[in-house]
Amino acid sequence: MGDKMRSGPALFAGALALVASPLLAQNSESGGSVGGSGSVMPATAVATEVTDAPSIDGRLDEAVWQQAPVMTGFTQREPFDGQPASERTDVRVIFDDAALYVGVWAFDGSADAITYGERIRDYEVNQSDAIVFVLDTYNDDQNGFVFGTTPTGIEYDGQVANEGRGGGRFQGGGFNSRQRFQSGSGGGFNKNWDGSWTVATTTDGEGWYAEFRIPFNTLRYGNDNESWGFNVARRIRRLNEESFWTPVPREFNLYRLNYAGDLEGLRPPFQRLATVTPYLLGSTGRDYTAASGFSQDGNLGGEVKFQITQGLTLDATYNTDFAQVEVDDQQLNLTRFSLNFPEKRPFFLENAGFFSVGGGGADLFFSRRIGIAGGQPVPITGGARLSGRAAGLNVGLLHIRTGGETGLQDALGYSVARIAKELPNRSRVGGLFVNKGGPDGDFNRTFAADAAIGIGEALTFSSFVSRTDDPESFNDPYAWDLSGNWSSRSWSVTGQTREIGEGFNPEVGFLPRRGYRYYQYHVMHKLRPTWLREIRPHISYYTYRSRKTGIESGFEESARVHVDSHWEWPSGAQIHTGANFNVEGIYEPFQILGTDAVIPEGTYSGWETQLVFNSNAAARLSVTSRINIGSFLTGSRRGGNASLTFRPNASFSTSARATYFDVTLPQGEFETVLLGMNFGYFFTPRVYLQSLVQYSNQLDSWSANLRFGWLNTAGTGLFIVYNDVQGFDFPDGLNPDGGRFMENGTLARSLIVKFTRQFSVLGG
Repeated sequence: MGDKMRSGPALFAGALALVASPLLAQNSESGGSVGGSGSVMPATAVATEVTDAPSIDGRLDEAVWQQAPVMTGFTQREPFDGQPASERTDVRVIFDDAALYVGVWAFDGSADAITYGERIRDYEVNQSDAIVFVLDTYNDDQNGFVFGTTPTGIEYDGQVANEGRGGGRFQGGGFNSRQRFQSGSGGGFNKNWDGSWTVATTTDGEGWYAEFRIPFNTLRYGNDNESWGFNVARRIRRLNEESFWTPVPREFNLYRLNYAGDLEGLRPPFQRLATVTPYLLGSTGRDYTAASGFSQDGNLGGEVKFQITQGLTLDATYNTDFAQVEVDDQQLNLTRFSLNFPEKRPFFLENAGFFSVGGGGADLFFSRRIGIAGGQPVPITGGARLSGRAAGLNVGLLHIRTGGETGLQDALGYSVARIAKELPNRSRVGGLFVNKGGPDGDFNRTFAADAAIGIGEALTFSSFVSRTDDPESFNDPYAWDLSGNWSSRSWSVTGQTREIGEGFNPEVGFLPRRGYRYYQYHVMHKLRPTWLREIRPHISYYTYRSRKTGIESGFEESARVHVDSHWEWPSGAQIHTGANFNVEGIYEPFQILGTDAVIPEGTYSGWETQLVFNSNAAARLSVTSRINIGSFLTGSRRGGNASLTFRPNASFSTSARATYFDVTLPQGEFETVLLGMNFGYFFTPRVYLQSLVQYSNQLDSWSANLRFGWLNTAGTGLFIVYNDVQGFDFPDGLNPDGGRFMENGTLARSLIVKFTRQFSVLGG
């Protein structure tokens, strides 16, 4: 194992250094005041303490706001990095003993052209005018809290971990016009975190205005930290412009916290917060595949949050329920590997980045393994999580117990321990332990250590080593990874090498394949001609080389060379023109899901063309499409996907999409169809009605989900959810209602009403 773990990283580190060396010289020529060399010193602002809190109405007309100095002089990141913002933005920060208040004056000489976006919590703010700011409350340049809004007054929030570096997952095939949950929660930026805070906005002929109240007990910070990292970004969507209070180079974004300014003068109090969030649920439903009628059920449970220190929080849950969670988008799968569906359940979202190690096809901890078995929910009887910062360390401890479910899973206990130390210049070291315990001494354990090293502003290396242990004692239960990224204003270079032993088995992780060595490289050049916003030619390559018993060492299981160029217009519309050379090595026959086609052993290679078009996503009517034509496994395929979104105003949107492939193989011809349609009506930023209807011929079913939400603070409130699943080609004996449906019928129906409310016990 030792030789295997040394050879790959050493070769990769040398190769990346050779590639980056000539590019490092070019970085100094990029020009501009924020062209990638960190030439602009972060700004400093002062928060003013006040005795009278402002009313949160978005008007900003109280005299208390004039007590604070103004932050202004924003600098563009896009489209003309280093240039002054086209419109004036003023920001003031005040605080009292309970909360931090941020006031923003977003002046606009064309106020009638403001882009409002959808009026729903956590709407994707890059598709509208927006104000977003980050608070680096530990001043460690790596972790922070993000808050934002649009002219409609929505609440947009999330947590930054590891300065926004994520795991590189490819969610492919899903559909969500708002991208609300599909971005996932592990590592990088966790947009699914919902804090307890308020915001209000107003507009007039001179622009729009936002007034935020962020309670100190929503944040986590050190006891002696009176200076926080702080930066503010403003987006003017009609110009596709993004500007910052403290300039950020074009190759980075708001989450690159070493470019944040300093917010001084704070006196954040120590408050021992405690909240109780009970829920009451009633439901009725029927599983038509079982010989039973409609059942009624009532449930009571909830969560407790207790702040042990200002940076360390204990969360406990009992009889956990996730009825309010948005359903998963169906995905098309023509491969022999499982797909990754992101975590959406609220209890697992806070500080999710603390527990994240790995990614991009090897997540060492994946919380969706808890409480879900065979695609079906398993009851979570209770558990607790301790997370936050203690003694200068990021700490995460989690224990969850699930009940048994006949035919699915025994009662199990899950324990996770994570510790990490933030180091200077974006560096970090950490460790992870995961244990899954079952009856009769059954267990599965994962041990891991990881590190990240920042070299200068542009170069970052990250790595992990891991092994697993269980009663089976497989050979080669190890994994290692080394990744590097170099980014400048005009170039991006990434590389990765990874080896997963054949016996590596993280049962509480996500690992679609094992027994391989993986290499991946990507080089992109960014050009900015006067007639286009940006052209991004790039080339990438990846390969999986087998390390499985009984298979020739180095046998190529999968590989792809991707050559492409992205052409982006000032509006944000894009065309991608590319080609792929694909290799698939099949070492044992596999059947394509939902078809009779069985692919035999062999190595299959060939070309396919690729054309992608995305119109201006902020327009009332927008279109996205992708077309692929070329070879596929033993034959060929043609098809792709397309979506159409209509958004006439801030209160209503509807989207339709279709994915279609016509596949011709010697083993059989078939067509795959995946259809989806959703709509949303948003009465206020906290009251909405949404639906999602999906059809898949791979699954021989269509489903409908209708959700009404009346939100209170931190994602609590009233939820009414209706689900209906219809199946086709029922097996004998499963057809309901005495065979009334000859070739199709209802699989399941349910109606759920849930009410949850947060009560402050201490420190409200």
